[in-house]
Amino acid sequence: MAVYQYRGRDRKGEKKSGKLKAHDEKEAIEKLRELGVAVISLEELTSFLYKEIEITKKKVRPQDFVMYIRQFSTLIQAGISIVEATQILAKQTDNKLLKQSLSDIEEKLREGRSFTQAVSEHPKIFPPMFVHLIRAGEVGGNMDEILDRLAVYFEKQYETRNKVKAALTYPVFIGIVSITVLIFLLTTVVPTFSTMFASLGAELPFVTKMVLSASQFFLKWWWFILLIVGATTAGIWYFIKSEDGQYYFDYFALKLPIVGMILRKFALARMTRTLSSLYASSVPILQSMSIIENVVGNEVYVRALQDVKRSLEKGQSMTKPLQEHWAFPPMVVQMIATGEKTGAMETVLGKVADFYEADVSIATEKLKALLEPVLITFLAGVVGVIVASIALPMFSVFESIQ
Repeated sequence: MAVYQYRGRDRKGEKKSGKLKAHDEKEAIEKLRELGVAVISLEELTSFLYKEIEITKKKVRPQDFVMYIRQFSTLIQAGISIVEATQILAKQTDNKLLKQSLSDIEEKLREGRSFTQAVSEHPKIFPPMFVHLIRAGEVGGNMDEILDRLAVYFEKQYETRNKVKAALTYPVFIGIVSITVLIFLLTTVVPTFSTMFASLGAELPFVTKMVLSASQFFLKWWWFILLIVGATTAGIWYFIKSEDGQYYFDYFALKLPIVGMILRKFALARMTRTLSSLYASSVPILQSMSIIENVVGNEVYVRALQDVKRSLEKGQSMTKPLQEHWAFPPMVVQMIATGEKTGAMETVLGKVADFYEADVSIATEKLKALLEPVLITFLAGVVGVIVASIALPMFSVFESIQ
């Protein structure tokens, strides 16, 4: 909300001035009118001191958005008007940003704006696909059907993404734990025994010398190691943020063994599911391709879809650019070609999406089953090497005493 400085006169003709908060100038005037103040001048205060501090989350969590769409769809199918449904959901949602946005949408709906116009003013919450399908529902008069389709779509997207995230998060977690344990042992446990080994004056095993050297190096140059790690991380981050950097990062990720296969299937599932929903809602194909570019979440597929869009603009088939790209399996290309020939693109793409969503689920379970023993063995090996480096000299000391 903005802060406005106003000057005016009340019903008795006396001068009034002050400040008030409002979403826009129209709302500020309306509030002053309710207070009985005739506005003479109204000015928005743009100074930093008057900027509202954002205390809510910048984004609505996916699970909150999925829940909103499903509840909204249910209310509309029950015969409740869009305005009343929006009012109900604005009151009951716990997410502050979503609550504020729904309250604003309700106000705009009561002012006579369409639901499409209202939600399009909140692009951080409502993605382009949502807006386009809602517009199609308003034009076609089948809002309940469109909302149900959107609810199913976002539920499937959320479920599939969570499975991929869980499969990829596990190795990262184990890696962080391994590094933390290693640093703790090298900086806390090993130095304790280092002094004792030095006082013995005995010849130490190779593994003990290696661990002691690593401990001394880390204790002496820890700041340099952190500097290198920080600089490398920042460099990779800025590289990925660039357009070409994002492409090469995604390309490398797709080429990884096992993980790359899962990422490819995930991207294909999102692409085909989205395109199927857009076809079912009669969204023009060129607009659909633009929407999918924002949904697919992988720069390699984005550039491939841009080639498809250029092919469609020339009046050509969408299958030829797909055939020439390595990221699209022959099955996907053949199914899309069949859909183009038969005119059943919605059904064909839905089947492809079902296949890849199920395949992603199976692949992620296999990945977790494969990685779990490997990572646990790796962690045990790291700890085991350090323990052995300490235990071996101790055994030598005990033998010399005996």
